[in-house]
Amino acid sequence: MTRRSAGALIAALATPALAQESSPVRVIIPQPPGGATDILARLIAEPLSRELGRPVIVENRPGANGIVSINALKGSRPDGGAMLLGGVSIFSFNPNLYPNLPYDPWRDFTWIAPVADTPFVMVAGRRTGITTLPQFIERARAEPERLTFGSAGIGNSTHLAMEMIAERAQIRLTHVPFAGSAAAITSIIAGDTDSMVNPLGSTLPMIQGGGVVPLATLGRERSPALPDVPTLREAGLADVTMPGWYAFVGPAGMPAQVVERLNGAIRAVVDNPAVTQRLRDAVLEPVSGSAADIQQRARSESEMIGAFIRRRGIKVE
Repeated sequence: MTRRSAGALIAALATPALAQESSPVRVIIPQPPGGATDILARLIAEPLSRELGRPVIVENRPGANGIVSINALKGSRPDGGAMLLGGVSIFSFNPNLYPNLPYDPWRDFTWIAPVADTPFVMVAGRRTGITTLPQFIERARAEPERLTFGSAGIGNSTHLAMEMIAERAQIRLTHVPFAGSAAAITSIIAGDTDSMVNPLGSTLPMIQGGGVVPLATLGRERSPALPDVPTLREAGLADVTMPGWYAFVGPAGMPAQVVERLNGAIRAVVDNPAVTQRLRDAVLEPVSGSAADIQQRARSESEMIGAFIRRRGIKVE
């Protein structure tokens, strides 16, 4: 063996295994097409593909509040060929909801990068005749459990946000869970359910088209996308906040070199002015940071939301 070939062999053995550079990167998402995560994934897939120099394929794996998608990720090689783009529900909420959760967010994943934050909006169906949050609360108090609200699934952000509103307003509502936010908002437009809290970006077209009525946004300040719609605080409900972030994770055991490469590519995409504008046009706020940043945020919010979940007695069998 020549000195050159021996050196190449040593270098190859010292380098963590990487997915084939020509093979696609699978971005697994826990929602069906049309949901907020799906919209985000498709916004960044093309620029991420250019940054990585490899095809990026969005793979919808909805079901069981993200568990179906997680199982798909856990069965993948930790070589950068598969990532999960998930939201706060999977990582910070589910561990507090499921007594026998088949994954551990701190042990079973490799954290890679944050991507974006999303604001939320509370809407009502036009058939309800409700146009303001005070009207909604008044009717709910007059007819306990008569008003319904849809969600993208039990324990999802869209479910827990309405539970927070109900607790703060001292009202009782009836929860109708769906397999994804797109199905839930469609039900409201059809008049089958009465209300919902949903990511603003995916709901804005239905608001602009007159299908649903915005009652309040859940941010600290009014959204530039809906400047005439009050915040919950302005409408009379303070101290209701719902974290809404999205992040990339990979299977457990990804080499640091692979994580750094993916994190750098994702940050380059998020920081690109053209992508930043596309995200903001979709009412998403770009978030650029390290793997440690988003993992710490997930832990902190898991503790916060866990206290609320236990207080309300919410769980999934």
